[in-house]
Amino acid sequence: MLYLQLFLSFFKIGLFGFGGGLAIMSLIQMEVERYGWMSPQEFVDIVAVSQVTPGPIGINCATYVGYTATGSVWGAVLTTTAIVLPSLIIMLSICRAYFWIDKRFHDNPYFTRTLRMLRFTVIGLIAAAALMLVRPETFIDPISWVIFAVVALFTILPQVYKNKMTEVLSHPILLIVLAGVAGYIIYA
Repeated sequence: MLYLQLFLSFFKIGLFGFGGGLAIMSLIQMEVERYGWMSPQEFVDIVAVSQVTPGPIGINCATYVGYTATGSVWGAVLTTTAIVLPSLIIMLSICRAYFWIDKRFHDNPYFTRTLRMLRFTVIGLIAAAALMLVRPETFIDPISWVIFAVVALFTILPQVYKNKMTEVLSHPILLIVLAGVAGYIIYA
């Protein structure tokens, strides 16, 4: 019965919890208090540990609550799975719908034009996020500005020029590694 309560509670939290990890902490706390899975002090300790542990705080907290409530790794696996499962189901459904729509309307000029325009919207959103990082304390000298500009250029380049070379040069992992190597060589 405990495992069923844990699964249903964390599935519900995963389904209705919006706004990230800290936003769902109150939902987790309500469920913990409702079923008496742990004391309030234990919950506060778990929240603190969840914040310093790598990974999303909501998933970390769910894992620790499952482990503490059941005293086993299976409780941790169950609550982690339950909190992630709604998002997984929703994303798989959206992907399936997208592929169905893409297959059906692939030759439609309005559909392809809309998707092409959405690319520029995404580029704009990413650029806005990048510009929020442009602060005096982030860029310590002109060389850091050059590294930023080169990475930005190679991120945008494949959207303008479609060929194999620009796709290879703009791969995100390659850009991260090259920027890290450049930073190490220049600043070490």
